Amino acid sequence: MLQIYNTLSRSKEVFKPIAPPHVSMYVCGMTVYDFCHLGHARVMIVFDMVVRWLRELGYEVNYVRNITDIDDKIILRALENQEPILALTNRFIAEMHADSDQLGLLRPNHEPRATDFINQMQGMITRLIDHQLAYQGDDGDINFAVRKFPKYGQLSGKSIDDLYAGERVAISSGKRDPLDFVLWKSAKPEEPNDTRWQSPWGEGRPGWHIECSAMSCDLLGQHFDIHGGGADLQFPHHENEIAQSEGALYGSQRDPLDPPFVNYWMHNGHIRVNKEKMSKSLGNFFLIRDVLKQFDPEVIRFFMLRAHYRSPINYSDSQLEEARAGLSRLYTALAQTPEFIRIDSFNLLDSPNPWVQRFTTAMNDDFNTPEAIAVLFALTSEINRAQHYERLALAQVLHYLAGTLNFLQCDPTTFLQSDSLAGLSPELIEEQIAARIAAKAARNFAQADAIRENLLAQGIVLEDQAGGLTIWRRA
Repeated sequence: MLQIYNTLSRSKEVFKPIAPPHVSMYVCGMTVYDFCHLGHARVMIVFDMVVRWLRELGYEVNYVRNITDIDDKIILRALENQEPILALTNRFIAEMHADSDQLGLLRPNHEPRATDFINQMQGMITRLIDHQLAYQGDDGDINFAVRKFPKYGQLSGKSIDDLYAGERVAISSGKRDPLDFVLWKSAKPEEPNDTRWQSPWGEGRPGWHIECSAMSCDLLGQHFDIHGGGADLQFPHHENEIAQSEGALYGSQRDPLDPPFVNYWMHNGHIRVNKEKMSKSLGNFFLIRDVLKQFDPEVIRFFMLRAHYRSPINYSDSQLEEARAGLSRLYTALAQTPEFIRIDSFNLLDSPNPWVQRFTTAMNDDFNTPEAIAVLFALTSEINRAQHYERLALAQVLHYLAGTLNFLQCDPTTFLQSDSLAGLSPELIEEQIAARIAAKAARNFAQADAIRENLLAQGIVLEDQAGGLTIWRRA
C-alpha cells in the first residue's frame, strides 16, 4: 500500500483517496514575473513524479497547479518594463511552459490563473466576514482575524502565542493583530487600473493566500486528497489556506466529524547553494533554461529524484555531472541490449518479478525515489552479468521501471554519445573506432590500445561487445 508523509500529522499515513480511483491534487505553482529557476523545477519535477506514480498505480489523478498572475512583484515588474500586466504574465507563462516541456514534464489537468477567480475569492471573503473571522481595517484592507480561528498553527506545529512572540513586523494601520493577514488589498492611487477589481469593499485586488483556497475549492471541492508545494510554503501560506478555507466553510469551530480542507499535505525540500536556499531574493538562483544548455533534461530530473523529495539538495555543476554519470550507467545497460522489446504497460501490483516488487515497495514508501533508483542500479549490474536472453528480459524491466520516473526515454546510443560540450565529433570517433578495429585485425594490439587510451583521454569510453561490435559513450 502507498504511504505518504503527511506534514499535518508529521507521520506516514496509508493513502486512502476520498473517492477511489479518483485522486484530487492541488500544487502551488509559479508567480509569473520572471523566468523559472531550478527551485521551481524541483517543485514541478517532484509532483510530476507523484502524478506519474499515482497513475501507474491505477488512480485517475486530477492535477491542478495554479498560476499567480497578480501580486506586488508582478505589478512592480510591469511598471519597470512599462508594459501591461497581462502582456507580462502571458509572456512568462509561455516561458514557464517552454521550460516545463523541455524538462519532459506532464502538463497539469488545470492551470487556473488567479485573475480568473476573483468572484470566487470575493465569495469566500464574504463568508469569512459573515463568520466574524475577517474584518475591514481603517485602511480599507480586509484581514483575516487569526486569533479567532482556534486551530491556527496546526500545520506548522506552532501555537498562536509562539507565533506572536516571534513576530517582528509592525502592525499596519488597518490590522488589529500583527498575525492577521490580508485577504483583500484596497487599491492604491499609484497602482495601474489593470491591477484592481470592483468589490463590496471598494476597488482592490486579492491577497496572495486567498487565491489558492478559492481556486482549489472551486476546481477540486472543499475537501480533496493532496495539497503540495515547497517547504517554504508550509508557513504562513498553507497555514493560512487551512484557516481561511475551513473558516469559510465551518466558521471558527469545526466539528470533529467534519472533513478537513485537505487530507494529505506534501512539501518538497529546497535546493541549496552554499547552504542557503536558492531564491531570486538572494540572487543565488540558476535559470532552468541556462542549465539545460549544459545538461540533458533527463540529467536534471535524475539529479532531482536521486534525493528524497522531502530532503534538501545541494546544487553544483559537479552534482549534475555525477547525475549524468549515474544516468549514463543505466543507459549503457540498454545500449548493450539494443534488441530488447519495449513494453507499454506493466501490472506493477500483481507482478511476481522480484525487481518490480522491490521497485514498487520503494516507491510506495512515501515516493522513495533514492531507493527506487538504487534498485535500477542493482538491476543494471544484473544485466551486465546475465546471459543474452535473460539480459533482454531484464533490460525490458529496467526500461519500464525507469520510465515510471520518466528516465531512459531517449535512444541509448543518442544519449550516450551526445554532449553539448563535447570536443570530438561522432564522425571522428567512428573513424578512430574503425582504425582500432583494423589495428586489432592486423594484430597490432599496441596501436589498438593507443587509440583506445587516446579517446579515453578526450572523454570517450569504448566498450567492446560480443560479435566484434564496439559502442562508445561520452565519459
